[in-house]
Amino acid sequence: MPVIFRRKQKSADLAAVVSELEQAVATRDGVRTERAFGEAMSGLQSATSTEYALAGPRLTALLPSFPPTGPRPMLATMAGFCVERGADPAACAEPILDGTHRDLLDALEFARRWSAGSGAGDELPEADEKIIDDALMARLGGEAHEALRLALAWCSIEQWQPPALAVLCRSTEVRRRHASALLPACRDLAALEQHDLKCLAYALAILDDEPLVVLHRPTGTGFEVRIGGIGDNFQLHTLLAHVLVGGGHVPGTAPSAESVRLAMSPEPAQGRTGPVATGVFELLAPDGERIWNEGLPDDIPVVEGHRLLVLDEPMYQRSWNADRFFPMLPGTAELTRVLSADEVQTWFTYTCWTS
Repeated sequence: MPVIFRRKQKSADLAAVVSELEQAVATRDGVRTERAFGEAMSGLQSATSTEYALAGPRLTALLPSFPPTGPRPMLATMAGFCVERGADPAACAEPILDGTHRDLLDALEFARRWSAGSGAGDELPEADEKIIDDALMARLGGEAHEALRLALAWCSIEQWQPPALAVLCRSTEVRRRHASALLPACRDLAALEQHDLKCLAYALAILDDEPLVVLHRPTGTGFEVRIGGIGDNFQLHTLLAHVLVGGGHVPGTAPSAESVRLAMSPEPAQGRTGPVATGVFELLAPDGERIWNEGLPDDIPVVEGHRLLVLDEPMYQRSWNADRFFPMLPGTAELTRVLSADEVQTWFTYTCWTS
C-alpha cells in the first residue's frame, strides 16, 4: 500500500478527531463531516501505534454510513493505513472488503450499461472522473444518483485496492472469510482491461493450508506438500525446490538460503533486494500444459480433490529476483508425505504421462 501519509509534528489527538468525524457522520452534517474528515487525515500523520490500533476499527465502522458518492475509498485507505501501523486486520476487514465488493459490482454494472448503449466499436471509457458529465449520466440511464454511483465506482475502484491488500495480506482468517466472494467480480472487471487490479486479484486467489500433490517426472517420485500464503508461482517454485531438492528428495541445485528466507520469513524485505533465484523445474499441469511462474498456485488444476502439479526438467534456464510478490505475506511449503510407488503410479494415470 503506498504511503500517502507522512509524519509531521503531532497536531491533534486522533481519538478526539475520530469522535468528531463519527458525530458529524451520525448527524449527516456535510460541512462538519468534510472538516472532520480532513482533520482525521491530518491526525493520522502523527499518531502513535496505540492510536492507530484504536482508530482503524472506528474508521472502518464509518464506511457503511458514508454516502456511496462520497470519499469512501479514501476513508478505507485511512483505515488500511492504520492496519499497516498495527490495527487488527480482522477487526477492520469486513467494511473494507464489503465496500470493495460493492464497487467491483457497481463498476461491472457501469460497463454493462455503457456497452448496452454503445455503438459498434465504442470502447469502454478510461477510469477518470473527467468522463462524468450529463451525456454519460443519460447513457447509463436509470435514477441519477444511482448512475453517479456506478460512474464513480468505475473511476475509483483501484483506490480500494491498497486498503483491501492491507487486511488480506495480514490475516489468513480474513482471506478465508472474504476472498472467494470477491475474486470472481475482481477477475471479471480486470478482464475488461481498463483497470489494474492484478495485486487485488492475486491476493484474493491466495491458497492457505492447501494440499498439493507433486509428481517429479524424471525420478518417478511423488509427494504431498501443504502450501499457504504464496503470492505467485515464482515463490512456489523456490519453496518447492527448497523442500524437494534441499530436502534430498530429488536431484538438482537447491535455492540459496537467502532466496528461501525472502520467500518465507515473517520479516518482510525493506524494498527491492539483490538475491536471484534460479529455476530447477518445469511446472506442468496434468495435461502437459505449462504452469507459468508468473501465474498463481490457484492455476494448478484440481484432480480428485487435490491440486496436481507435475515437475519436469526445465526447458531452459531461467532466474528471477527472489523478492516475494507480497512483502508482508510469508509463504509456507511443508512436505507432509512421500508417496508410495503405487500411489505415484495412480496419480500419473490422471496425467498425459503413464509413468
